[in-house]
Amino acid sequence: MSAPSEPDADEIRQRAEAALVRRLRAKQLSVSEARSVLRENGLDRNAVEDVVDEFLRRSYLDDHTLASLLVISGSERKGQGRIALARSLAQRGIARDIIDDALAELPDDDAERALDFARSKASGMSRLDYDTALRRLHGQLARRGYGGSVAMDAARTALGEVGVRRASSRPSTAHPSGVRFVDSE
Repeated sequence: MSAPSEPDADEIRQRAEAALVRRLRAKQLSVSEARSVLRENGLDRNAVEDVVDEFLRRSYLDDHTLASLLVISGSERKGQGRIALARSLAQRGIARDIIDDALAELPDDDAERALDFARSKASGMSRLDYDTALRRLHGQLARRGYGGSVAMDAARTALGEVGVRRASSRPSTAHPSGVRFVDSE
């Protein structure tokens, strides 16, 4: 009985390319993610770059298009702000200059998008006291990548619109957890 032969470089490359094509059928990948798939499938550095170059030439990989699509999807469907969008693109291995270009395509309406998101969540917080509702809504906005003042303004406005108000007229209240909320209006 003869020992099974080791696959040659061409076989390894074909398998790696097939694995990459399967992954690309499921979702669009960044160049960085494509490199990882190819390395996971046994290709050396030179072969990885050859395959990536070929896939770029054929437009199977395009970080600019991917970044634009992710920015549109993240801002419109998920209500994400610029910080969260930049973070998610960077996690996919997209270069900073491409991220900046994609974010530049967004209209400068973080405050409007934050308020839209806050309005969608505020009605569900109408039974909470003001400080708890404000803290939770501000936290949700911050996790979606809206900056501190944008998130706070949107949270206050949305809570005011649904009728969640402070119980007292004192300018600041201490929450039982020790967190202080100071009204700067």
